[in-house]
Amino acid sequence: MPRAGLNPDAVVDHAIALIDEHGPEELTLAAVAARAGVAAPSLYKHVPGGLAGLRRLVALRVTGELADALQEAVGELRGEEAVRALLRAYHSYALDHPRRYASMPQVPVPEDEQLTAHGERLAGAIFAVLAGYGITDAEAVHAARAVRSMAHGFASLSIAGAFRIAADLAVTQERMIGLLTTGLRDWPDAE
Repeated sequence: MPRAGLNPDAVVDHAIALIDEHGPEELTLAAVAARAGVAAPSLYKHVPGGLAGLRRLVALRVTGELADALQEAVGELRGEEAVRALLRAYHSYALDHPRRYASMPQVPVPEDEQLTAHGERLAGAIFAVLAGYGITDAEAVHAARAVRSMAHGFASLSIAGAFRIAADLAVTQERMIGLLTTGLRDWPDAE
């Protein structure tokens, strides 16, 4: 019989707390079970597929959280304000949850419909910003890749501590956003 209060969401909560404290490489069923106060085999009742299933559920949660953060930040904004809000929200999420962010898959998983849907919501926030510039169709794909590369690259380098020269990182981010918005205004097919 499943332990009272333990369900798939609670198991993912324990897994994410473990990831936030120790990193995704420390995620094991034994460690999550210890946090939940159950034996590791008990988790199989709540998480089909063992550790791979748990990693998938964590990926769903984290991808969904980031998609929500981007959509909330952008809201009804358009143009440069929307780009600024999107990139700031992306960077903030990654820096606020660096280990959790590291557990998010960066490669699409087409055979997983749920994970694909969450990834599409995340990409949808980027495409919505681009639509505000009139960038659609194939050009939107190219522009979305540029936005994602900039967002992920800046976040990943920030998390890794790669920016060690004594200069305000917020100023760097503003300059980067300026480069991107100028480029989007001049993008082929932009209105």
